[in-house]
Amino acid sequence: MKYKFLGNTGVLVSELCLGTMTFGGNGYWEAIGKLQQEEGTTLVKTALDKGINFFDTANVYSYGKSEEILGQSFKDLGIKRSEVVIATKARGRMAPGVNQIGLSRLHIMDSVEESLKRLGTDHIDIFYIHGVDAYTSLEETMRGLEDIVRSGKVRYLGVSNLGAWQIMKANGIAEKNGWTKFVACQHYYSIAGRDIERELVPMMEDQHLALMPWSPLAGGFLSGKFTRNNETSGDNRRDVFDFPPVDKEKAYDIIEVIQPIAEAHGASVARIALAWVLHQKPVTSLIIGAKKPEQLADNIAATEVVLTAEELEKLDQISALQVEYPSWMFARQGRDRIPE
Repeated sequence: MKYKFLGNTGVLVSELCLGTMTFGGNGYWEAIGKLQQEEGTTLVKTALDKGINFFDTANVYSYGKSEEILGQSFKDLGIKRSEVVIATKARGRMAPGVNQIGLSRLHIMDSVEESLKRLGTDHIDIFYIHGVDAYTSLEETMRGLEDIVRSGKVRYLGVSNLGAWQIMKANGIAEKNGWTKFVACQHYYSIAGRDIERELVPMMEDQHLALMPWSPLAGGFLSGKFTRNNETSGDNRRDVFDFPPVDKEKAYDIIEVIQPIAEAHGASVARIALAWVLHQKPVTSLIIGAKKPEQLADNIAATEVVLTAEELEKLDQISALQVEYPSWMFARQGRDRIPE
C-alpha cells in the first residue's frame, strides 16, 4: 500500500480509502448494501490489515447507521484514533424538520455534533460538504465550516459534487476572510465517467487539492458482471439502483478493451478498471466499497497492477472524452506558442 499527501497538509493517506456506503442498509440505502456490525467490522479489519488508514462515510448513509458501525468497528478492533483518518459528510436530510437539511451554519454545526456521537470520537479528520445547497450562501456555509474547525471538532475541510467555479469561489471567500479552505475534493471518476477532466481536475491540480474519486467502478457497471450480451448481473446494485448515470454503449466498448488486459494480468475486469484510476496522476486516494471480504480483497489487489504504456494508451483512447469548446480552441491557439 502506498501513501500520498493530502494536498499540501502534510497528512499521509493510503492510496485506497474504504467507503462504508454498504454499511447499515436502512430504507433507501438497502439497495446499495445492508452490512451489519459483524460484517462491517470484518471489512474494516481486512482494510487495516492491507495497510488502508483512510475511511470514508457520511451522515446520510443509512441515516447514521454507517457512521455507527464504522465507529464501533474501531472500538471492537482496539484501533487507536491516531492510527486512522476518518472522513464524513453533511448536507442531506437527516430528519423531517425544516432545518434538518442543507449547508446553513445551523445544520453544519448540528451535523458535526451528531456525527461525532455516532462515530464515537472527539474529532473528524476530513469533513466534506456533500453537495450544493442553492438556498444557502457560500459565505454562510464557509463561516459555519470555519466555526467547526476552530472548535477543534474538525481538522480539515473537503467538498463533494460541486463545480470547479463553486469550489474556487468558496475558497476565495475563505481566503479573503482568513478562514479555513477546502483541501480535498470527492467527485465521481471512473474510466467510464471522465467528466471531471474537463474543468475539475485542472482546477484541482492548479490549486493542489487532493482528489478522492467515488464510484470508480461506475456503481458496479465495471465489476465484470455486465457485458453487452449480459445487461443484468442478478447480483448487483445497478439492477435496482441504476446510478451513477453511464453511457452504457460506450461503457461496453471500454469493458471489451479491458477484458483482454485483465486476462493478460490474471486479474478481474474490476481490478483493471480500478488500476486505471490509480494510474491517473491527480488521484490521491481511491474510494472503494464492498459487500464481501473477497470483493474487497480483489479491489485492494488493484494496487499491485502495473499497466503498460500500451495498455494505458488503449484504455485512454477507448474512454476519452469528446473535446468540447473551449478546450479545442485552447489547443488550436496554443500551437503557435510552441518554440521551434
